[in-house]
Amino acid sequence: MIGLSEPRENRTFAGLALQERLEREGVGPRCGLAVVDLQSGDAVHWLRIEGVVRELYDVAVILGRRRPSLIGFKSDEIRRVISFDASGETNG
Repeated sequence: MIGLSEPRENRTFAGLALQERLEREGVGPRCGLAVVDLQSGDAVHWLRIEGVVRELYDVAVILGRRRPSLIGFKSDEIRRVISFDASGETNG
């Protein structure tokens, strides 16, 4: 699993070989996730993220979960989904 981010507006990573290759291939940068087959090096699945999210900071694989969901921190839904017991253990 590989996280993909669009370039930062402040040009922190400007001039990388990747930027040159994207331009040469006529492909724009994108934000999303790619699942890569380690034997062949091929991207076998991908998910493109569009909208206000332009950069991913971390990617984690949750083993044994078939349909994980994603919720925002600013919604009331988070209060119903994640809770902590007295020992600090996460429930949800």
